[in-house]
Amino acid sequence: MRSWTRTIMSTASGGNADAPSPVDAPRLLLAGTRAAQAVLDGGWWPRSWDASVEVPALVLALSERYGRIRHVMLSSATWGAGDRRFAVGTGTVRMGWFASQDRALAIAITDRDDQLDLLVVPPSASAGAARDAMARAADPANIMRAPDILTAEAAAEPATGGNGDRRAAWDNEGGSITPNGSPDASADLAGAR
Repeated sequence: MRSWTRTIMSTASGGNADAPSPVDAPRLLLAGTRAAQAVLDGGWWPRSWDASVEVPALVLALSERYGRIRHVMLSSATWGAGDRRFAVGTGTVRMGWFASQDRALAIAITDRDDQLDLLVVPPSASAGAARDAMARAADPANIMRAPDILTAEAAAEPATGGNGDRRAAWDNEGGSITPNGSPDASADLAGAR
């Protein structure tokens, strides 16, 4: 049985005043429980590659679940080396920028020295691909590494490049669209004669 928890942040009364608004809340899906054999603890789909904007909201969301986050490590090849520390809420988070770290992985360390490994879905990913990749990363039975999940999701995307227009993919593969936008079945029938 799968047990996943979606992190949704709110600033409604009684909520954390430092928490981002729902629009700014990180797109994050975490495993309901930490499984010993799981490779990842969840997936994160940032809206941009700007760490100074994305990381504070991520840290606040993770802190609500796991306690204080003291260190975040990201790939400098993807995010670019940035500040060594970010102010988050009432605390500070140390940042580590590593060229050797995989682009598809974000690592967060808690005050209890727990390591949280998160799949990083590129901001440009389609909503469907991002949702599927994050669900796989948050699955406690998952044994795929972060880059393998992104590769699998990219292979599963339709020939449209991820924009979801299956009629355009069909058209590109030899189908035909009539002026009113519906598929022209006569082209298929003509080939069957």
